[in-house]
Amino acid sequence: MIRFSSIALATALVATATAAMAQRDRVEVGVIECRGSTTSFIVGSVTELGCQFRASDNSPPEPYTATIRRAGVDIGFPQQVAVAWAVFAPTRGIQRGDLAGSYVGASASATVGIGVGANALIGGSNNTIAFQPLSGQAQTGLSVAAGIAGMDLRPGR
Repeated sequence: MIRFSSIALATALVATATAAMAQRDRVEVGVIECRGSTTSFIVGSVTELGCQFRASDNSPPEPYTATIRRAGVDIGFPQQVAVAWAVFAPTRGIQRGDLAGSYVGASASATVGIGVGANALIGGSNNTIAFQPLSGQAQTGLSVAAGIAGMDLRPGR
């Protein structure tokens, strides 16, 4: 139970720190929602996701694919993941495909059956895009994880 409390605290801290970072000199341009699965390797994990970006201006959704690699404690069984981030950029005028790029940040999660987590990420074009967790991430399985996350986001088809 102490470990789950520690993960919950870490998740809350990640979300709080990202909120401040994302809102500094940036405007919210939409939401990106992703679903996929995670494979853990004790000292890290790989998560493959299919994503949809929904811009605040109600333009058609943009598909993306993402791979998140986490380094740190990551013990668990394969699990399904759903995550949503508010997307912040330096201007509202982003174009299709502008979110593509490499992102880095902190990550924490805990799951027993159904669990929660958060990934706070910054990157993209010249490190100008920030992803702030929206209500964390939902997942099913059995795991505990905390560490540094890197995400490669590519335009989908």
